[in-house]
Amino acid sequence: MTNRSIALFPGSFDPPTNGHLDIIRRSAGLYDKLYVVVAENVAKHYLFTTDERKHMLEAMVKSLGNVEVVVYSGPVVQFAIEHDVGVIIRGVRAISDFNYEFELALYYKQIDPEVEVLFMPTSPQYFMVRSSAIREMASFGLDVAAMVPPLVARALKKKNRKKA
Repeated sequence: MTNRSIALFPGSFDPPTNGHLDIIRRSAGLYDKLYVVVAENVAKHYLFTTDERKHMLEAMVKSLGNVEVVVYSGPVVQFAIEHDVGVIIRGVRAISDFNYEFELALYYKQIDPEVEVLFMPTSPQYFMVRSSAIREMASFGLDVAAMVPPLVARALKKKNRKKA
């Protein structure tokens, strides 16, 4: 039996957003331990390196004593099995998110019938916060400070200055 007091929240976090932080804080309040799992997919192109994303997230959650940020390159459900995780948390903003997340949850259950998947709706103020849109807006020099923590806003500016 998997440990229901341990959860994980996976994502690419490219970049981490206020919406991600909201889900992390809320989840940390529900579980004894929360892993924030940073996806490492060599087939995908990221703006930030895996280490950059991990370090930003660590800084964002340092006040949350029960949260550990880790990098993982395999299937999230495999991480859950290896670390006795009982709950996988998936953030959803809209019905379109739910359709994808529901299919993913069924995949997880095929691999490990013991794992539970919790769909956590975003808080209303983060409904429109999407990492891909933030990357695009920041690449045009638009102010994204309301959508990301200050350290992420600075990192986006720095990253986009280097590209120019």
